[in-house]
Formats: sequence, C-alpha cells, structure tokens
Amino acid sequence: MFGRIVTELKEHIPFTAFGAVTGIIIMAIIILADVPSLVSRPIFYTLHPMHIVLSAMVTTAMYRRYSRGKIWASFLVGYLGSVGISTLSDAIIPYLEGSALRLSMEFHLPFIEEWWLINPLAIAGIAIGYWKPITKVPHWGHVMLSTWASLFYFTAFASANWLPLLPVIFVFLVVAVLIPCCMSDIVFPILLAGKGLPAHEG
Repeated sequence: MFGRIVTELKEHIPFTAFGAVTGIIIMAIIILADVPSLVSRPIFYTLHPMHIVLSAMVTTAMYRRYSRGKIWASFLVGYLGSVGISTLSDAIIPYLEGSALRLSMEFHLPFIEEWWLINPLAIAGIAIGYWKPITKVPHWGHVMLSTWASLFYFTAFASANWLPLLPVIFVFLVVAVLIPCCMSDIVFPILLAGKGLPAHEG
C-alpha cells in the first residue's frame, strides 16, 4: 500500500509544482493590474465549486481503482475527500496562513455559504468518478483549480502589499495545494481502500 502511495505521489507532484508557478504568475498580474478584491470574490466562488467537482471525481476514481467498494462507500469517500479536504485547501489553510502573516483576513466556509451549489456538484463528481474512474487529467485540473482558488481567497478576503510577500505566498500555495490535494486524491482513497485490487491504468 505504501509503495502505491509513493508511486502515485511521484506521478502527480509535477502537476502540483506547475500549479503553484501559475498561481504566482496570476497573483503578479493581479498586483500589477491593481485588481480590486470585489473582482476576486466572484472568481473564488466560481473556482471553488469547480474544484469540488474535479476533487470528487478523482477521489472517487482512486478509491474505485484500488477497491471493490460499494456505491455507498465510494460516495462517502468521494464526499469527504472533496468537500472536506477542498474546504481545507481553498479556505481554511489560506485563512490560517494569512493570519500567520498578520493580515486582516475574513473567514469564509463555502460549503456552508453555498451548500445549495456545492453538494449537487460534489454528487455529480462522485457519480462521474464512480462510473468512469480516470484520474490523471482530472487531477491536473484539480490541482490547478485548487491553486487558483487558494490564491483568490487571499486576494478576495485580505488586503496587503502583496509584491514583497510573493515568495512566501508561493510556499503557502504549495503547502495549501500539495498536502490536501494529494491527501484527497491519493493517500485518503488508497488508505480507505485497503489492499484492494492491483492498479489499472486510468
């Protein structure tokens, strides 16, 4: 099981690194263009639900690849791995990181504020991941969306002189994306699947 997790992590790390780089480029553009937070907020509330869909797809697909789990088990794994961990990466970790930098941050929980949207999208992602368990392309999209959502949480709900903070934000983006996203897409479903079946290409 540990070998499977290490193999999957090695295959997915390049997506995460590329996502963090694109996040910094986007943030630099936002700074130079002096984009107001009122623009960042609707972007965050668009990216986060999209992130939920892809996260649910990948988490469910990974669980299906490594187990004979029933539909109800796949649903629970897909829901907790997407809504729970995506909230951690997109909102909670950026809030804690901003607070650590002593920024004035607003705290938001999208799965409560947009429950009417988040839950149906999570269910749709779970259904797709269950019946069509492909992982690599959705994970790439998942990492990109998570990076951008985390980034726009910063610019939407905090104000600061961002330019000198870019190196620190880069590190924060890697932490906010790599750990939760790889946990939800790889470690979480494989651990819950147990020994399961040999991996097949997806």
